[in-house]
Amino acid sequence: MKRILIVLGILAMTTGMVAQSIDEYREQRRELRNQIRGLQSQINSLQAGVDTLTEKIDILTGWRLGYTGIFGFKLSSFNNWIKGANPNAVSSNITGVITAHAHRKTDLFFWRNNLNINLGWQKLDLNGTEESARFQKIADVLRINSHIGSRLNEEFALSGMLEFNTAMLENFNNPGVLDAGVGFTWLPVPSMVLVVHPINYHWVFGDNPDFNNAVGIKFSGDYSFKLPAGIRWRTVLTGFLPYKDKAPSLREYTWTNNVVFPAWKGIGIGLDYSLRNAEVEFAGLQYFFVLGISYTLTNS
Repeated sequence: MKRILIVLGILAMTTGMVAQSIDEYREQRRELRNQIRGLQSQINSLQAGVDTLTEKIDILTGWRLGYTGIFGFKLSSFNNWIKGANPNAVSSNITGVITAHAHRKTDLFFWRNNLNINLGWQKLDLNGTEESARFQKIADVLRINSHIGSRLNEEFALSGMLEFNTAMLENFNNPGVLDAGVGFTWLPVPSMVLVVHPINYHWVFGDNPDFNNAVGIKFSGDYSFKLPAGIRWRTVLTGFLPYKDKAPSLREYTWTNNVVFPAWKGIGIGLDYSLRNAEVEFAGLQYFFVLGISYTLTNS
């Protein structure tokens, strides 16, 4: 009996010590979390200061120029690989996305110019005689945007914008879409631009007589930000809504994302993907993505 009481006493003491240790650990964890919140507040304040200084530097230095290229390559060859669906197939795939910008900002106005090119070729030979195969075009996109605005204050501006969207290598301007409009721009933070142009004329070029020009509203949003480890992400949404819609519809939108994972002196891994819906080109959702080696060059 005495031994049982001793064991019970030891267990009680151990349980008490463990409970005390847990309470101490929880208190230490609470203190560390409070310290993290305090540091995060300081980081946010410092980042706001960095953004303010960056904006002032941009105003004094003039144009901000930048370029990002993402290039993807895929080569494969099979020789008597019986388990494959095509045992002697040879294929090659080359894709590339180029985005460039030239931005100018002052206390009175801003002017933003953007270029996007997406090209791709594929060669596929199921017989293994690569000489008989030829590269076929699988991607061909050219998009140019020029946006200028007169500032009303720090955040709002009267603005005008031109945007041209077509193919570059084949069927240039067939179809092609040109938007020209005026309206308002909101710049809530230095890296975000939101555009609403209620007066916009939408030209449709090409051989298809079913599509006519129209008046409507043009909208766009452009946001760039940095993630931990230097990852850069830019997302752009642009679209058009006609005031009088009819079949076939002239409504369209394009959502493009560009993500760069830096590795060394501008070289890294890049991902570019896009969703587009434009009945003037295709009656359905279009999408693409390119993953490959990237190179980024900027003066900002």
